Amino acid sequence: MSPTETAPARKPIPQVGFALDGFDADEERYLDFYRQVAAHEYMLVPLAEHHDGTHRYYVLFDRTATYGHPGMPQYVAVHLKRDREKETFDFEQALLPLPAMAQSWLIHRGCPHDAIGLNPELGPPADQATRALERRLAGDGDHYAMGYSYTSDNPNDMVVVVALRALDERAPSPFRVVVEEVDTETWTHTLREGGFDTVGEALQWCDDRLTGEAGPLPPVRPAAAASRPAGVAKAPAARPPGRSR
Repeated sequence: MSPTETAPARKPIPQVGFALDGFDADEERYLDFYRQVAAHEYMLVPLAEHHDGTHRYYVLFDRTATYGHPGMPQYVAVHLKRDREKETFDFEQALLPLPAMAQSWLIHRGCPHDAIGLNPELGPPADQATRALERRLAGDGDHYAMGYSYTSDNPNDMVVVVALRALDERAPSPFRVVVEEVDTETWTHTLREGGFDTVGEALQWCDDRLTGEAGPLPPVRPAAAASRPAGVAKAPAARPPGRSR
C-alpha cells in the first residue's frame, strides 16, 4: 500500500448500554449486577437487544470468557427490569453456550420472539439448516434441559457441543447433542443436531468430537404425532469433567 492509499475503514465493535443512570438497587443486588455483568461491560458485545421501557433484554457475547475456565459458555443473556417511579432496577442473567439458547431464555421471560433477532453481521449462519435449527431452539426452550456444554476456542477447530435431555420421558431420542462449528475464514457457523438413547452415548460423542475422533451425528428419531420438537436449556452449563485446553 502506497503512502497515499488508505486502508478500508473497519466497523467499530458495537457497545452495550444498560441505561441505568439514575436507577438504583439495594446494595446486595447492585453488587450482584456489578460482579456478574457490569464489571466487564466494555468486553460485552451486543448480538441482540430489545427494550420496552420497563424491560430490557440482551444477548451478549462475552469476550472475557476465554480467560476463565476452559469450556465455559461465551454468551450472556440479561433481563433488566426498571421501575421508573421508584428509580430502581432488578435483573436476571444466565451464561449459555449458544446465542439461540440465550434468545430462548429471554423469550421465556417475556421478550417477544420476533424482537430479539441476532445481528446478521456478527457471525451469520452458513446455511438454511442452521437457520431452521436456531429458530426452533430459540422458540422451544421448555422441552429439553441442558446437561452440559463445552466451548472450544481453538482457532483450528472452533466448536461448541451441547448435550440436552428431554423433559418428556416419552420423547423420541431422549438425549440430543447440538453442535456449532465456526468457519474462521468466512466467520460463518453451522448448527447440527443428533439423537441418542442414553446420556452416556451423548456425552461420549461430545468428548469424541472435542478430540476430533467423532463419527457423524446419529439422526434424531422421528417424533410421534403428539410429540413436540426439542428445545434448549433453562440452566447454564456445567463444566465437562476431565477436559482442558
